[in-house]
Amino acid sequence: MNVKPDEIRPRSHYTYPLTHLKPDMKCMVNFNMEDPAERGFWYDAEISKVVKKKGKYSVSAKVMLYSIPTEVELTFIDDIFRIEAREDKEAVDTVITNIAKRQSAPQCVHCQDNKKRRCKYCACSVCGNKENPGQILLCDECDCAFHLYCLSPPLEAVPAEEDWYCSNCKNDVSEIVQAGEGLKTKKKSRAPAANSATRDWGKGMACQGRTTVCTLVPRDHVGPVPGILVGSMWKYRLQVSEVGIHRPHVAGIHGRENDGAYSIVLSGGYEDDKDYGEEFKYTGSGGRDLSGNKRTAEQSCDQKLTKMNLALARCCAAPLDIKKGAEATDWNKGRQIRVVRNCKLAKHSKYAPKEGNRYDGIYKLIKYWPEKGHSGFLVWRYLLRRDDPDPAPWTKEGQEMTKKHGLKLIYPEGYFDDKENNPKTNNKKRKRNSAVVEVSSPNKKSNNEISTELKNMIKSDSENKKHWDELLSDSSNWHDRVTEQFSCIICTDLVHEPVTAPCTHNMCLKCLNRSFKAEVYSCPNCRYDLGKNYARNVNKNLQTVLLDIFPGYDSGR
Repeated sequence: MNVKPDEIRPRSHYTYPLTHLKPDMKCMVNFNMEDPAERGFWYDAEISKVVKKKGKYSVSAKVMLYSIPTEVELTFIDDIFRIEAREDKEAVDTVITNIAKRQSAPQCVHCQDNKKRRCKYCACSVCGNKENPGQILLCDECDCAFHLYCLSPPLEAVPAEEDWYCSNCKNDVSEIVQAGEGLKTKKKSRAPAANSATRDWGKGMACQGRTTVCTLVPRDHVGPVPGILVGSMWKYRLQVSEVGIHRPHVAGIHGRENDGAYSIVLSGGYEDDKDYGEEFKYTGSGGRDLSGNKRTAEQSCDQKLTKMNLALARCCAAPLDIKKGAEATDWNKGRQIRVVRNCKLAKHSKYAPKEGNRYDGIYKLIKYWPEKGHSGFLVWRYLLRRDDPDPAPWTKEGQEMTKKHGLKLIYPEGYFDDKENNPKTNNKKRKRNSAVVEVSSPNKKSNNEISTELKNMIKSDSENKKHWDELLSDSSNWHDRVTEQFSCIICTDLVHEPVTAPCTHNMCLKCLNRSFKAEVYSCPNCRYDLGKNYARNVNKNLQTVLLDIFPGYDSGR
């Protein structure tokens, strides 16, 4: 974000006396969304009501939370500051040089940011010490921190793997370093090649390492993933992770406690889940004793609105309430959440796939609340509603779209070769009247067939005719080749609002505008001189084609 010096507001230093507060007065107040009784962040506000009763004041104000004015009652009424005018900046700076820093909310509510106090919430989960922050590892599943030397056994260096899991979250016992054992340097097993028969597919897939990592979008990407159509299906959760739809192999919620949730998986693991297709009631995580490396267990204690439960709650377009929950007044303004349904859900829902995992599009959180579940313990419930432009896979329109794009169940590479060469699989008798499911490999040419409608759209993009002719000559690896051809060299992402230069290179309009603002008037690919007065017109035909190939890729850009 580019901010000019004259756009920076002078620091507020004058505190209003309570007797000077009046309705409609604009000021700066301190408020905590999660716990109004505690210190929080500073917000612009507008005083709405000032009441004096028995010598005590109570002040209400409209605070701008998520750009939405929210009526709240202020706790720290002695710290209401005046908003200083920009033109008085020099005078204000001379006055406030010796003013103490305003008191804000501590980052950790448990230790109040006391550097000398041990805390297992914001520091090492084992020793609680805050020393040596450079030697702390964060678990990618539970977000707990560990010193390298506090692990059992200790690690000598930070692991080279992208994802690291603590012993409480790792499910593959063979990969856990037990007490007294040396550090294992053996790489995680990978999915077999087409000529390999060493992997017995279907056992412990959640514990296997990914063979590929989605680099098209970051881990914290919100919204649809480019190139992944609604109704796409995969045999294993591992494949869902590799394409970037839902990154965790086991966990049902993917997100960050201080940011929000990005995706969830419906697998029927909780008895309180209710699936109605366009809407569903989802149960939060936790409240189960998973010791002994168990994958699931009965509810044994109350759930808490922390970690992934809190991340999902932050997606609601309403002020956060960790005690009673909240409901959005306009649920459409909520955060986009990718939803995947697993075949295990079929026991309880008619909307689940018969096999594997299916991407069902974008949902948004309407409300969340705590209630007593079937087991008698407190659980957090979430009501989500579908908000995706593409039809749901179980509808007639969705089934037509699935047929149009040739979406079939995708098995991992080498799956069938392994089954044929595995004597355990071959010796099993086929069940009587068992249905044969038609499957598809991601490398099959049938999945890369280009529809007549798309070909007509491509013809309209005459400026890139040479590129499209080359791409259409071989439709294998279609999405990858299109992404490579039409990637912006400046931002290295798929071009958004593309501008096609006379040299036939394409770049994003915003990227080209930044280049011109820096007084660089040439093509960033080949240095072709565009000229200072070059008309940067968006190639709408190309934009239409890319949106058809990668639905939703422009989300958030």
